This record gives sequence, C-alpha cells and structure tokens, in this order.
Amino acid sequence: MTGPGPSGAGSSGSGSSRPESNRAEMRRGARLSVVQALYEMEIGGRGVVEAMAEFEAFWIGKEVEEIELPKAEIAFFRDLLSGVVREQRLVDRSVDDTLAAGWPLKRVEAVVRAILRAGAYELAFRKDVPARAVISEYVAVARAFYEGEEIGMINAVLDKLARDVRSGEFDAPAA
Repeated sequence: MTGPGPSGAGSSGSGSSRPESNRAEMRRGARLSVVQALYEMEIGGRGVVEAMAEFEAFWIGKEVEEIELPKAEIAFFRDLLSGVVREQRLVDRSVDDTLAAGWPLKRVEAVVRAILRAGAYELAFRKDVPARAVISEYVAVARAFYEGEEIGMINAVLDKLARDVRSGEFDAPAA
C-alpha cells in the first residue's frame, strides 16, 4: 500500500533547523509508516519483524512510484509497530468498546482499523506524548488516505479513548 504522506507537514527550508519541528515531522512519518505496515501485515499476512525490516529498507524516506515517502524516527516506528502487535488484544478491546454498538473493529475498513489501533496503542502506552497531540497526529495521518467521514470517526473514537485512558489531561482547565 503506498499512499501520499500527510499534506502540510511543513519543513523549514532555511538553514535554521528547528529540532522540535523536525522531531514532530519524523514522528508523523513514523506514524504514517506504522499505519501502512499494520495494513500490509493484515492484508499480506506478514509478521512484525518482516514488516519492520521491509519498511525500514524499502519504504521509510524513499521515493516509491514517484511519491516521496516521509522520513521517520526509526525507534518510535519500531516501538509503535511492535507495541500494537504485542498489545493487540487490549488495543482491539478498547477500540471495540469505544466504537458504536454493532460496529466491532473487525467491521471497520482495514486502513481505519490500522489508524485506530496505532492511535489507541499510543494513547494507552506512550504517556510521554500528550493525548491531544496523539489525536491530532492520527487525524493528520487519516487525511493522507481519506477526505470524508472516516476522518471525523477516527477523531471521535480517539478522543473518547483519550478521555477514558488519560482523563487527567482533559480535566485540567485550558491555559
């Protein structure tokens, strides 16, 4: 599955490289690659080690079919991909519990399922990343694949999950 990278990733083209901006772009690239790898694993029946090696060697930061795929923070990519696979039962159960009644995760389209799994894992297990940032980033990844209602659904599901697993981040008054 090849797809465009998130639009508007915005790199600073001048000589003044901003480390935080670059890190955010590299993490966005990692998230996009994780979603693509999860999709490929599900559709192609690949294992996590094979998918990780393939993406690192042939996809991340490469030009494929005249589309330049984003660079990615490899350690973050590896953690997210292996974490989603390792914690898939818990992740799937939490997403199932959040989806509308009668719409279990297995009924959701494969790319949406990959986005929700990656987002749910990051919300539950990567507390170093603010919940609002996680939601925003996976909505940006969704925009690389969709233009319609899928984006709103992903936003709503991840927001609900975030409020369940990280309620403290939402209880504090906005500054």
